[in-house]
Order: sequence, then structure tokens, then C-alpha cells
Amino acid sequence: MSTGAVTPMMAQYLEIKENHPGALLFYRMGDFYEMFFEDAVAAAEALDIALTKRGKHNDEDIPMCGVPVHAAEGYLLTLIRKGFRVAVCEQLEDPAEAKKRGYKAVVKRDVVRLVTPGTLTEDSLLDARRHNFLAAYAVMRDEGALAWVDISTGAFNVMSCPQVRLGPELARLSPREVILIDDADTELRNIVKDAGAAISELGRSAFDSTNGEKRLCSLYSVASLDAFGTFGRAEVSAMAAVVEYLEITQKGNLPLLRPPVIEMHSQNMQIDAATRRSLELTHGSQGGRAGSLLATIDKTVTAAGARLLERRISSPSCDLQTIVQRQEAVAFFNESSRLSEDVREHLRAVHDVDRALSRLALERGGPRDMAAIRNTQSEAERLHQVLSGSNLPEVLKSAVESLVGHEELLELLDQALVAEPPLLSRDGGFIAPGYDEELDEARTLRDEGRSVIACMQAEFIERTGISSLKIKHNNILGYFIETTATHAEKMMSAPLNETFIHRQTTANQVRFTTVELSEIETKILNAGSRAIEIEKRLYSSLNSAIVARAAELGQLSRALAELDVAVSLATLARAENWTRPKLDRSRAFNIKGGRHPVVEQALKRTGEPFVVNDCSLTETPIWLLTGPNMAGKSTYLRQNALIAVLAQMGSFVPAKSAEIGLVSQIFSRVGASDDLARGRSTFMVEMVETAAILNQADDRALVILDEIGRGTATYDGLSIAWATLEHLHDVNRCRALFATHYHEMSSLAEKLDGVDNATVSVKEWKGDVVFLHEVRRGTADRSYGVQVARLAGLPPLVVERAKVVLEALEKGEREGGTARQSLIDDLPLFAAMSAPAKPTESQKASAVEDRLREIFPDNLTPREALDLLYELKALSGSD
Repeated sequence: MSTGAVTPMMAQYLEIKENHPGALLFYRMGDFYEMFFEDAVAAAEALDIALTKRGKHNDEDIPMCGVPVHAAEGYLLTLIRKGFRVAVCEQLEDPAEAKKRGYKAVVKRDVVRLVTPGTLTEDSLLDARRHNFLAAYAVMRDEGALAWVDISTGAFNVMSCPQVRLGPELARLSPREVILIDDADTELRNIVKDAGAAISELGRSAFDSTNGEKRLCSLYSVASLDAFGTFGRAEVSAMAAVVEYLEITQKGNLPLLRPPVIEMHSQNMQIDAATRRSLELTHGSQGGRAGSLLATIDKTVTAAGARLLERRISSPSCDLQTIVQRQEAVAFFNESSRLSEDVREHLRAVHDVDRALSRLALERGGPRDMAAIRNTQSEAERLHQVLSGSNLPEVLKSAVESLVGHEELLELLDQALVAEPPLLSRDGGFIAPGYDEELDEARTLRDEGRSVIACMQAEFIERTGISSLKIKHNNILGYFIETTATHAEKMMSAPLNETFIHRQTTANQVRFTTVELSEIETKILNAGSRAIEIEKRLYSSLNSAIVARAAELGQLSRALAELDVAVSLATLARAENWTRPKLDRSRAFNIKGGRHPVVEQALKRTGEPFVVNDCSLTETPIWLLTGPNMAGKSTYLRQNALIAVLAQMGSFVPAKSAEIGLVSQIFSRVGASDDLARGRSTFMVEMVETAAILNQADDRALVILDEIGRGTATYDGLSIAWATLEHLHDVNRCRALFATHYHEMSSLAEKLDGVDNATVSVKEWKGDVVFLHEVRRGTADRSYGVQVARLAGLPPLVVERAKVVLEALEKGEREGGTARQSLIDDLPLFAAMSAPAKPTESQKASAVEDRLREIFPDNLTPREALDLLYELKALSGSD
């Protein structure tokens, strides 16, 4: 490229880039996607690839980098995870066609797709066991609505959602990307950012409800949306924004979207973001799946089943009939281990129909997606035979009925596809022999051209009676018939001259051709490309046949997921000795022998038993729990909340028995953390979360609180904790477990009828504290903080000093004075606080004994023994 000049190719690049300013432009050039200018600099750094240059622009080098087309998905995944959006620009014509227009003609190119976090469909870019949601939030006339879609499965949902509820709903759904109106306020943007989602903006016209309703009706080919439910203007606005965004990113090639489903807040147990983090429902403390409740209970064997299980953990039902139906499905498989294993064996052979179907609809699929649908249909029929004779509960009957009824499509795919097709349709070889006569002919010519010519040669010899006749080939004439001059006269005479056409005479040979030979030659030379073209045409036909049955295939996928979740939860219940909980509409909460499923699994790996505990909040709905740190209070609090979640998602629970009145909300304030980005201390975060609980919890909520008020002065903290407990009892009137170190609060049990005291048992043994992890009625006499500090490894001098200070403080309280004054008045003690404390005799003895325990006399040399003697003398403090 000359200095200052802009080539036609670079002019094309700049024009396309100008239309997509917010995305990296993957510009297709042959076998590579190239990036230029700022895109190249950013991509090279993000992908850790070489940054080169290509010519000049405005007298400056043009930065350039590129990635191979065949490996592009891996690079796309890296860029998406790092927050980039990518515009994929493809060549829309064969370069040979461009050359026909002139030497300087540029291959036609355009963006065919915008790749964003919420619009991924490729297996390599997605987690097979998790949804990938794209959401949109709309506000209209003070009403808010949230719509969300997973284009990889077609699921489309919407709900009324005031802004105060948006954070908890985003925490439940964990969308990868949220669409907001371009003038959204800072508070709304912060809510989305807190949920960890990328923000995309659309103009106000995209959220217009009137035009949006028309767009949705056109999408579903209906005159009115009433067939799908009654939608408010805000809900229509949010759904319209989703569809508009998909039209933009998919360049008009919309994915298969199921009819929108309206969700109601009252349908599901409400769990806010802080509680989800505290209970570690779907994500562990390190941010990944490990250590979460989901990872512990997930025994599913299909991708669709895993996604359904996560939805149920994230959104436990509040509908008693739904819960009971799910329990009946689990109970059915729980009672028949052999049938369960048979079902699981068949489920292991099924594929992810939803995502295969989505890729095919978006023209990003391949023959293997078609084979996946075919194989799943076959396996579903076999599964139907296994279950059809059983006495199934209603929810399973419906699922089993959906496993069949796809015979026409199955027969078509069985006949059309080979057993193991290639990944890409352009590779060919996926259509089965015998399915298409024209394709078989092309393949025969392509693969057996020599044998076809040999058969024709034999036919010509028989027709002419010339045994020396040959069919040969060269680059000038192509295929031709060759014979000697003697025999040539016969071929040029009637009646053979009507068939054989003279082409060339040499010194010793005469060459002929025939119309049939010319046709065969053309077919042989074009057979390979012709076979590919025929397969492409057949692929398109099969693709249309599959997409036309999208609704039935979606129902099949949901049925398989339902079976997978039911049988996996039954397998879990048998293996872990879980029981079926009893649920009703009362305010009961009685757990016998409850366990924390995640902690129990962790202890099993170490060989330690889990100590089971009861919890009864029916008569006294609030328990005030005291006891030392490390005794298991937090585990106890969380396990009861998790048992409620498991029960209302339709699972069996880790307990000997459980009676639970439906829980509308779960709130958890357990653990300490700060929010430095917003300038919030640990105590401020604690107070914000506590305020949310007190302002929102209703009389059917379950609240677990741990150490309220610990981040401030003792009396401030005690006062806040005291008032919080009274508010839960008198105003919220909910069920609650309230753990505290403020033993003074135990007197509230005498004042408030709905409060009872409980404690975690411990024993002291030779100055150490032994944790029994047993919860019993009553109160703890102290917190054993100094003993726990010793177990944590604080230096002995610090521990001993803490004991002295503690005794002085307690003495001051007993004698009616202030603890601070008793310390100050004790001058030797006060002096010790500002100067290093001298080791006591017991500490010296302890240090010598500790050193002696480390010694193995048989291993000591005389010199080492002498050095050790001096060391022990120094430790003892002897002169």
C-alpha cells in the first residue's frame, strides 16, 4: 500500500467498521479473520497473539493481527469472556466472481452476526449444563418488566418487575447480558453491574410497546398476543427490546423462540442476591460451581436435565400442587432402583436437542446436530418402551407420552443420514447411500471413475468386435477411444460411424469419441463438486424438515429433562438416605436429624461423621442460638435454609423427617464481607442487608441471622441485635434462627412468647475446648473466644494475656465497676499492656516440654545433644 493511499479493500473495511463502532471487526480474508487499527491492538493484547502491520494509512503504519477461521471459536470465547463484542464479517461471494468484475474489484463482504455474551449458540462457547440468558429491562409509566431469553434453547420468559425487585431477579437468573434503554439512570446500571452482566443499549424506539406488539405478533404469526397470556405495556416493551436486539445481532436471522411464558413473583420462593451468595446455591465461595449446593446434588446425565435442575434450585416453587407432583416423580424412581438405572442408562445416550435445534434454525448447525436429533428420537422411543408399562404418577405420564410421536421425522433422518456424519456440511459424506439416486451416481463417478470407463470400454469392444480398442485420457483431448488405422475404417463405416465420432489421426492410431463418452467425461470431472452441491441441497431440505417440527422436538427435550431430574434426585436420595418432606400451607417447621448436604459430603471425604441436629420453629418460631465460634452455628443456620430450598424445589431432603409449611422468602445474613468499591465497610454491608430483611420479610419467610451488630462497639451492637430480634418477632412475625454472642439477649426468651433459647454444646478438656456440634435447648454461659483463639494458633503470650484481661473485665462487671477502670487501676496489669509480658513459669515449662516432644534422641550426634542442652536451658529461663 502506498503512503497515504487507501486501497479498495481497506476502504471497504473502514466502511464496515464505521457501521459497527462498538465491536471488534473480524474481517474475513481467505482462511483468516483479520483485524486492523485499534481493533488489532486491543485483540492482540487480549488474545496474546502477534501484532504486525499492513501498509500505511494517513502516513502511519496500520496495525494488524489475525486468527485462523478454523480456530476462531476459541478466540471468540476468550474475547467474550474479557468483555468484548465481535462483529463477524464474512466473504459473501467467491473471490473468482470478484475477479470477473475487474482486477481491482473487492470481494463482497458484510457482517453476518454480532457475537455478544447473551447471543452465543456454539457448544464450544457455552456451558452445556447452564443457561445463557439475554435479558431486557423496561420501565413504562412507573411499571417495570423483565424479559429474558436463551437463544440456545428457545426459552422466552417475562415478568412484571419493579426496580426494587430487579437485583434479586437478576441474581436468580444470572444473565450474561442485559439490554437497557440508552438513557437509563446510574442506579439501574449499577444493579445490572452488581449482577455481573454486560450492559447493552438500545434506543427508545426499540422499547416502544405499540410497535413492539406488532413485532411480536409478526414473529409468532398471530393476530394478538392474547393467546399467550395478558401482558402489560412494560412486559411487551421488554419482550420487544429482546426481539429487536436479536434482529440486530443475528442480522435478521431470528432464532427459534418459544411463545413467551409469564412468570409471577408468587410462584417462586423469593431469595435475594446476598442470600444466594450466603447459601451458595449455585456458586461456591470461590465463584465457581465447586462447593455449591448444585454441585453436591447434581446427578443428572443430560445437559437439559442439568439446566432444569439449576432452574429449580434457583427458583424453588411456592405452589403446593407443583411441589407434590415433583415429589411423586422422585418417590416413584426412589422405590425402584433397577428401573432408575435402566432409565439413566437410556438418558446417557440422548443429546442436547434444544441447542442442536437452535443451531440448525440459525444455520450454524451441521450434520452432527441432525444426527443428534435422530439418535435422541430413537433413544426416546426405547425409553418409552421401558416406562410405558409402569404405574406412573401424572407428571411422569405426561413426560413419557411426549417421548413418541416423532416417527415421520425419525424415519426421514434414519434414511437420509449415515451413522456417524462429519461435523460440517461442506465436507460432504453425511447423506446415506441409497437415499438419493442422483447423489449415488455422482459419488460412483467420483470414486469409481476408472471402473466406469473400463465397463464402457468393454461395451465398445463388444459392439465393434475390436479387441484392441482402448479408452485413454490426456490433458488435451480428455477421454478418447483409440484403435489402429486398420480397425479405424470399420468404425468410420456404417453403422458404427453413427456412434463413433472421429477426433484425431496420428501416425499409427486413430482416435474417436462418442456422445455418451463425452457426457461421462463431464460427469466424472465434475462429480466431486456435484456430489457436494447435491448434499448441500439435501441438507437444506432436511434442515427445513427438522425446524418445521421445532415445537414437538422442544416438548421431547423438556420431557427428557423432567425424567432426568426426577431419576437423578431419586438416585441421590437413595445414596444419601434422604427422606420425603411433608409440605403444607401452615407455618410449621420441624426438622428431625437434619444435615448440611455440602458439609456432609466434604466430611465423608475425610472419614468424619456429620452430627445431625433437630430444628423446631412451629411452637416458638424464633430460636436464639448461642455458643462459641467454630462450634457449627453457621452450618446449622444454613442447613435448615437449604432443607427448605430442597423441599420446595421438589426434592427429598437430608433429614430423618421434615414438616415444612410453605416458605415464601428466605433471607440470610451470615458471614462478613465489605464492599470497598462503594465505600461500604463490613458493618455497613451488614446493616444494609439487615435493613432489607426487616423491610421485606413477611410472616411466611424464613430468616437466618448470624452475629448481627458485631462490627461496632459492644453496646451499640447489642442494642441493634436486640431491637432486630424484637422487630422480627413483633412486626415481621416470621420464622427465624438468630445466632449471637450477646448472651444478654437470652433473657428475651422470657419476654417474648415466640422466642426460645438454643445453644451449641461444647466441653472443656485440660484447658482446651471440644466442639460437640450438638444443638440443644438452653443458653451458653460464655463464648470460649480465648480458647478458640488458642486453637487458631495465636502466640501463647497473647493467649495468656487475653485470659488475664478477660478475668479483669469479668471481675469489674461482677463488682459493679467498669471493666476499663479495673484494668487501669491495676498498675502492674496496665504496665503489662504497654510492655512485653514476661513468660510465666507455666509458659516456660510448656516451651521446654514442646521442644522435648520434637526430639528423637537416637538421631542426635554428641555435638547436637550438647547444643540441645544449651537450648533447653535457655528455654527454661535458668541463669
